Amino acid sequence: MEMTTRSFHQLNTTTAPVYQYAELRHSLNTMCAIFLSLVSVLGVLGNGVVIWVAGFKMKKTVKAVWFLNLALNTTLGFLNLSVSVSFLVVISVDRCVSVVWPVWAHNHRNVRKASYVSLCVWMVNLIFSIPWFFFMETKEMNDTKAKTICLHKFDLHDDFKPSSFIQLALVSAFLLGFAVPFSAIVSCYAVTIHRLRRSSTLARKSSHTFKIITAIIIAFFLCWAPIHIMGLIELEKHRSAATSGTLEHVLAIGIPITICLACLNSCLNPLLYVFMGQDFKNQVHKSIHNILETAFQEEVPPNATTQNNKKSVSVTQL
Repeated sequence: MEMTTRSFHQLNTTTAPVYQYAELRHSLNTMCAIFLSLVSVLGVLGNGVVIWVAGFKMKKTVKAVWFLNLALNTTLGFLNLSVSVSFLVVISVDRCVSVVWPVWAHNHRNVRKASYVSLCVWMVNLIFSIPWFFFMETKEMNDTKAKTICLHKFDLHDDFKPSSFIQLALVSAFLLGFAVPFSAIVSCYAVTIHRLRRSSTLARKSSHTFKIITAIIIAFFLCWAPIHIMGLIELEKHRSAATSGTLEHVLAIGIPITICLACLNSCLNPLLYVFMGQDFKNQVHKSIHNILETAFQEEVPPNATTQNNKKSVSVTQL
């Protein structure tokens, strides 16, 4: 028996055209399974190194806590997408605060508070994910192959009309899963860039920061925007009085591909934050352990311990 899982955007009930485009869905699912398997292997290897270094081989820092949780989430996978987005926002806010208010950050930013924030991120995402499990069910496919699919079913009673609920779920997924986090990330980095450009010295010493910021925003947008565009198309399908064959065809092709892109972003996060934060060509001779340890070390401005020296604080690396 073949077991498949439907996308979280495919929130239809028993009225859904489950059997449409079956051959196309099967081919895409096969290719996506191969791609995701490759991403999983590379992700486990890469994030395993991050976990080993950040968790066991170096002194704990706030940056190491963020990277460790990103790596743990990518490796575990069961809350992958939502937790990754949450930690991207947390890291963006943390870096913004470190640049804009370096004295306050130096005096109040520590590993224990970062661990508490990380625990809250995990708990909030877990709590919001629990209700979805109550709507999960399996359905036998009566085609040429014995197949069982896993889908969401919201019609808990005969009079229930799920259309409004599905539309609310799709809008919420777009706002909370993409629009709000992306706006927060862009806003934080815009403030960070503005602060750095006020000082020519900081801007010159932190030129690599702009590369990191650009890479993070582009990767986040390219990997996450498509899957939420599919959600908006799904929303339009539910708002339409008649079922559109074109929309069904777009969803059948687009959903598996966009899921792959979203998962790829979680695999890319450690690479973006670690290896683009330093001159990699000058680090080739170092071991992976030394590269990661350097990336996770905190930068302590020499004059950041007192409020009177606030203007002399130098932030050379985010």
